[in-house]
Amino acid sequence: MNSKKIKTTTPEARKKIILNFLKDNESVTVQEIVNDCNASEITIRRDLAELEEKGLLIRTHGGAIRNTAAENLFTFNSKMNQNKENKEYICKIASRFIEDNDIIFIDCGSTLSFLSKFISKKESLTVITNSLPIISELINFSNIKLIIIGGEVVNERKAVYGHSAERTIGQYHANKAFIGADGISLAKGLTSYDEKEASITLKMAENADEVFLLCDSTKIEKNSFVTFAPYSILNCVITDNDLDLKYISKYQKNNVSLIHE
Repeated sequence: MNSKKIKTTTPEARKKIILNFLKDNESVTVQEIVNDCNASEITIRRDLAELEEKGLLIRTHGGAIRNTAAENLFTFNSKMNQNKENKEYICKIASRFIEDNDIIFIDCGSTLSFLSKFISKKESLTVITNSLPIISELINFSNIKLIIIGGEVVNERKAVYGHSAERTIGQYHANKAFIGADGISLAKGLTSYDEKEASITLKMAENADEVFLLCDSTKIEKNSFVTFAPYSILNCVITDNDLDLKYISKYQKNNVSLIHE
């Protein structure tokens, strides 16, 4: 790691340093992180424990190693095949909220990518998206006005990110935004594994009249790495029928509708 010490006071910043290092290296020692972050061993061990709990690394006696299983979670192709039937089910429900002549944002992500098959027959629709699979599916439909968000293409995620993408989104206003997240909880709100992805998602939500979160039931009351928005930005959460029913009343009490059938 870097020989120059970086004064890092927030847990989020320290964890980002740890994960960035493990992207390029198989392992890291506690002492290396201590030196880089100018933090105590106790603090760093606590950070590693929290990251391990989220499945982002594996702790060892003197530090941590890369979790290759977690790496696969970040790639679009790997995520596409996880809970595929539930994702299609979620998108079928979501399509009922899309009306002819709507202007909609569609976020990137494996769940959202299934939405295109249920909306292509709409009489007229404007879709604004950063998702390459959505673009590929809808580009040949003359009834769909397709607005492509420009920016940095990230191959593994099959999506466009960056400041240019955020500026583009800010130029538009939609009736509805259909977004994704890696976790949602009443305690932490919406969370993501990736900061760039989270920034795009938040920008879409901020520029829409109604916001629909599409996520499978395994993400309900789960927290991921980056907290990026309060649950209050949502009009509704659309999930699958494997949902634990105890969550429905809890979310209703907090003015969030959970739809699962």
